[in-house]
Amino acid sequence: MKQWLTVWFFCSFASLLMAQIGGQDAYEFLNLPSSARITALGGALPSVQDEDITLALSNPASLNEKMHNRISFSHNFHFASVQNGYVAYGRKLDKWNLNTHFAVQYINYGDFNYADLLGNVGESFSAKETAFILGASKKVAERITVGANIKGVFSNLESYSSTGLLMDLGANYVKDSSGFILSFVIKNIGAELTTYNGVRYGTPLDVQIGLSKRLKYLPFRISVIAHHLNKGNYRYDDPSLNQQTDIFGEKIEENNFANVVDNIFRHVIINGEFLLGRNENLRLRVGYNHLRRKELSLNTFRSLAGYSLGLGIKINAFKLDYGIGYHHVAGATNHISISTDLGKFFKTL
Repeated sequence: MKQWLTVWFFCSFASLLMAQIGGQDAYEFLNLPSSARITALGGALPSVQDEDITLALSNPASLNEKMHNRISFSHNFHFASVQNGYVAYGRKLDKWNLNTHFAVQYINYGDFNYADLLGNVGESFSAKETAFILGASKKVAERITVGANIKGVFSNLESYSSTGLLMDLGANYVKDSSGFILSFVIKNIGAELTTYNGVRYGTPLDVQIGLSKRLKYLPFRISVIAHHLNKGNYRYDDPSLNQQTDIFGEKIEENNFANVVDNIFRHVIINGEFLLGRNENLRLRVGYNHLRRKELSLNTFRSLAGYSLGLGIKINAFKLDYGIGYHHVAGATNHISISTDLGKFFKTL
């Protein structure tokens, strides 16, 4: 009975949320990947539970006892020298049977110069945003875990500032015997507490369903993530690309079926991870994000936009990860992460 009540609660809550279009919200940096592993897997991974503490940002229900005393540092070398990073620490509280984490997510857009209409350059200013995250998870049934993240966000863009309070809610259904995990996540529920200029913007809401399955006879895990389910139509129709007639002057009919299929796959990320070695010390990753592919590729040039690659390696007590996410013919983002178990260095923790 508890299992069905949990599922009903999350589904009912999701039905009350209003769709929001990307680019019209505050704090969009919260959607950036928290680690090199997630970058390599297409930008989302809510349906995996292991020792990786950075997964708690994707889904707080993924917090588990394997993350106890784990600490991780990640840095994403973004376009135009934009610096984005994530630091996280996990802790199990035996008294309340809770798995918790504390994290900081930040982005620094760099320094900009004031200039007038004639191009005369003046002084410089900066723009940066930071989120402090506290989360916890609890097992409520044999196969069901629920979790929540609370995020305090502080944004400073030139002389404008904003603060916000947001929340993530997640649930995992785990079947350990078959390596199957089904996840449901509602990300970035909340609002601005103080605004930039008196106008209250929305938050980058994202409703996700994720499914992961580790194959029985192959060291490989495949994941399929449906994202932004709170918004039905995720296609952008560029009027400049709409050719109304062919070379004979005949009207071109739009293929509605192709548009529907395209829209469905814009909500989907597919990724895979090879887990090699006796202790899975080497991991090879690949991901595909169809939305990124369609939005950032060019008709006149071929590119790897939408694809991502990466690897992870364990060296003694440390895990090193690298991920590259291809966005455009102009380049890609390079993400690095390092994590370890502090309990191996400080026995009293």
